[in-house]
Amino acid sequence: MKLLHTSDWHLGHSLYNFDRTAEQQAFLKQLTEAVRTHRPDALLISGDVYHYSSPSASTQRMYTDAILAIHDACPTMQIIVTAGNHDSSSRLEIDSNLWKHFRVHVIGSIDRKDNQVLWEKHIIPLADESGKLTGYVIAVPHCYPQNFPALHPDIPRDERQADFFHTLLEETAKRNTTGVPVILMAHLAVAGSDITGHDDGIGGMDYLPIETLGEGYDYLALGHIHCPQTLRNTKQYARYSGSPLPVNFDETYPHSMTCVELSRHGDTPKLEIIPIDNPFPLVTLPKEPAPFETALKELQTFPADNPAYIRLNVLLKDYLSPDCNEQASQAVRDKACRFCYIRTQRETSASSATATSLNIQELKEQSPLEIADHYFEEATGEPLDEELRHLLKTVIDTVREEQQ
Repeated sequence: MKLLHTSDWHLGHSLYNFDRTAEQQAFLKQLTEAVRTHRPDALLISGDVYHYSSPSASTQRMYTDAILAIHDACPTMQIIVTAGNHDSSSRLEIDSNLWKHFRVHVIGSIDRKDNQVLWEKHIIPLADESGKLTGYVIAVPHCYPQNFPALHPDIPRDERQADFFHTLLEETAKRNTTGVPVILMAHLAVAGSDITGHDDGIGGMDYLPIETLGEGYDYLALGHIHCPQTLRNTKQYARYSGSPLPVNFDETYPHSMTCVELSRHGDTPKLEIIPIDNPFPLVTLPKEPAPFETALKELQTFPADNPAYIRLNVLLKDYLSPDCNEQASQAVRDKACRFCYIRTQRETSASSATATSLNIQELKEQSPLEIADHYFEEATGEPLDEELRHLLKTVIDTVREEQQ
């Protein structure tokens, strides 16, 4: 059995108000060609299809056109899509019955009927071109730990997530009488994962031990964390395929999709990492913080025909001039690159470089004004001036009087 695993497309995402449709379409074309070349039994899309829960009409059309093109590239392949924390489960599922005609399974939510979970919605059998069963995919959409259904009336809320996954794997094992591979899909954060560059402002991250997901699967197709990585221990084999495109400048690692091969239940998967070429890379100039004039010069000499998003990496001694962004914008005028923003790092003064940290007891012994002194000097490299000190003292005295 062969699978293609991807996740976190974030279609509709814009970068500092720059439209990224061309980049997203370039990825979708690469994915289509990978499907055409590898001809997998299934394509797994582990959540965050969209960046926003209410994507624009053009973004939804891009997704629909891409899924149809992917299906045409390998009509015998099944496509399994689960919702992520950025997706609207109802919006993603609205055409699910229609999608089944194209061998596309869309799982946006956990449904119940007569107070029973519809396990058949989540346990999807895979078959080859002759109709022979080749494996099972267990598709679980994003669900916050406290929102998993209670399978038993007396189960504590904090145990429902683990109970759901364990029961789902048990239900799959009952069906798997021929010992075919079992793949589990989930959109969540496993404890100990590398979250380099990851910044998720929608829902945050609830980390859970991998043991919460139970045992009995051969490959765990994860989504949610953007850094591609394989998690291994003695009983589980799990991988984040990562986002196909960087969502911010700190996602500096290569982006990819994963081809997975399995022969039988209990085998170790064979992985092939398929790199994704981004036609519009995210570039930081210079790599190490430097004075604004130095960073601006690098931007001015950046090749005019190189498409890229640029952020300037500036070391501050005092303050940036009010027209610094205008200067940077002028430097990229008539160039293929796009200036995004200036990241600043304040130059460390001798006093702040030798500043000592405070333990809990020392912190308790400090007055609010002394703590403000420490913070201001570490943040700005300068001591608190007398005017600001007087204002803070006035506020502190006022608060104390109100408390009394």
